[in-house]
Amino acid sequence: MDAMPTPLTLPRLSWGDPRGPQALLAHGLGSDGALMWRYGVALADAGWHAVAVDLRGHGDAPRALEYGLSAYAADLLGTAPGGGGTWDAVVGHSLGGAASTLAAAENPAWTRRLVLIDPAITLSAGDREIVRASQEQSFADPSIDAVRAAHPDWHPIDVELKARATQRASRWAVEQTSLQNPEWDVRSAAASLTVPTHVVGADPAVHSIFTGELAAEVLRNPVVTMSVVPGAGHSPHRDRPEAAVAAVLDALR
Repeated sequence: MDAMPTPLTLPRLSWGDPRGPQALLAHGLGSDGALMWRYGVALADAGWHAVAVDLRGHGDAPRALEYGLSAYAADLLGTAPGGGGTWDAVVGHSLGGAASTLAAAENPAWTRRLVLIDPAITLSAGDREIVRASQEQSFADPSIDAVRAAHPDWHPIDVELKARATQRASRWAVEQTSLQNPEWDVRSAAASLTVPTHVVGADPAVHSIFTGELAAEVLRNPVVTMSVVPGAGHSPHRDRPEAAVAAVLDALR
């Protein structure tokens, strides 16, 4: 990987006892740290200290001009537990999963374990079009009513937080994340991972961006394992939260 950009300092939100094992939560495109609350609460209940960050251009994070995957990864590499040192686990969803993969491949001492939630390891033209249309729809009407209409089965907290995340995100930053990554592909980083890694996949029958030949290729790395959340789309923690949380906790046992 090329030299990483200068990292930004990312704002944090946390759950649990700071003296417990340390987990970092990295959200997906157009979201924010607060939307990782299901994992934060569950990890705290299991004795962890979970820290969610807002990625650059999202939530309260600093804005910048660079939105390449390496920039997102640099920010995560520059994010350490409160006392410094190594994360006991990093949980990354979608974009956060791709950035976490780059970070862990660049510096294996950054985390002892990696959990990737339907990670955006590479995006096909079809995937990119789905992402573009979804983001356009979100920004066209970022109201609670619109989110509830699109996702009637989501928990009310997820509905509220998704609307707020869209309102707080930089639309320009989200658009640039696609434009500045014309070749969205971190498969080589996934192949070089040396830390134990578990992928929690979405159900291909609903919608998954980590399935088929891509999943088979990444799973050739012996440190990578995978499970699938039945009935869940690309955001399992919002579609099937209990099963998604159980899968993450199982991966960390």
